[in-house]
Amino acid sequence: MKTLVNLTHQSVLGEIESVLDTYPYHYQQAFALSDLRQELITFVLNRVPRIYKAVSEEQIYLPDLPEESLLSHKLPRSPLGQQIHLQNLIHQGICSIMQEKSDWINLHLCETVQTGCEPSHWFG
Repeated sequence: MKTLVNLTHQSVLGEIESVLDTYPYHYQQAFALSDLRQELITFVLNRVPRIYKAVSEEQIYLPDLPEESLLSHKLPRSPLGQQIHLQNLIHQGICSIMQEKSDWINLHLCETVQTGCEPSHWFG
């Protein structure tokens, strides 16, 4: 029996990681928050076509498959223009979410930073 697997999702996740690695730490910190990360994933996935692959159930569950196994599958090699388009969508999503949610982001990032950032009294 074959199962359909969404290759687009896996590929988009990898590309989001790559793009976020080029951003300043503040952006990376913001998109480490699961709500914002999911919002960015949704933003991009809603704007790209889905690619599915039919795989056997054995391919899904066998841990010692060769490199072309399900876990290492990405979208088929696309022309440079398509990759740039995907990266541009990710940049647009980051910009849009940061603008739309700036107050929420500042509140949540400040909460996580301030809890451990008390000034030290050790020095006197």
